[in-house]
Amino acid sequence: MPADDTPAPAFPSPLAVVCHDAGALRLMLPWLAARPTLRLRACLGGPALALWARRWGGRHQVSTLPQALDGAAMLLSGSSPTADLEHEARRQAAARGLHSVAVLDHWIGYAARFQRHGARRLPDEIWVCDAEAYALARAAFPGQDLRLQPNDALRELVARLAPCPDPQRHPTMLLLAEPAGPAAADEQGFDFLVANAARLGLPESLSLHLRPHAGDAPGRWNAWIDARRAEGHEVRFDTAPTLLDAIDRVAWVGGFESSALVLAHAAGRRAVCLQPPWLPRSRLPQRGLIHLRDLPAR
Repeated sequence: MPADDTPAPAFPSPLAVVCHDAGALRLMLPWLAARPTLRLRACLGGPALALWARRWGGRHQVSTLPQALDGAAMLLSGSSPTADLEHEARRQAAARGLHSVAVLDHWIGYAARFQRHGARRLPDEIWVCDAEAYALARAAFPGQDLRLQPNDALRELVARLAPCPDPQRHPTMLLLAEPAGPAAADEQGFDFLVANAARLGLPESLSLHLRPHAGDAPGRWNAWIDARRAEGHEVRFDTAPTLLDAIDRVAWVGGFESSALVLAHAAGRRAVCLQPPWLPRSRLPQRGLIHLRDLPAR
């Protein structure tokens, strides 16, 4: 990762910003905020629209891609793996001869993000925000212009978190449900934790705070929680108002491939990947993440 004093990237003005997913926009926002005179034209959809509204309300927004791209000096786009908005923006930018930059968030499925309906559309530059992402992008896009930019978004979040509590005196683990893959994979991973918590040095009777994913159906976790309580574990739903607040309260965070595990690790928490040996290994590449499956049985 670039040093803490690495400045935010400079942008030509006006800048077209096109995002659907929140991950890439979350990386962009501190860079944009550091350039208050920058003229912005933001065409947004999906979770990115809500994130932008929380930061800037309706300021700088336009309704269509042509409104964002007409007269722009550069396109800055996200890299959603499923939505078409950013891909179409890059296609239109290329047709106009407009310089195009895409920001990669997370560390999974890079090549597929630039494929739609059998067509590949790469930007002129790809930006990433840590050394792990840079290595993955270099392998996925040989010869592509890659730039390593500062992860000011992560630094802002870490700065808002208190120091990690003592992990032995505070053994409660925050469990993060995730949307990817079959729902049963979450349960298998959580069951694997319950059966193997001694590998982490956790007590026999566990204290678990489960934070459902926003897309979980009501009651999705009730039966699992009831079963673990019947076994003598203290399990409850996490009720912190935000994920940041939830991480702030604990020393242990368990999940699968969520970027929240990377945040927890950066903030000094014990971040544990819970995939059991019979499921695919977590693809998060950060050193220092704990993979429960790799620890010796006790």
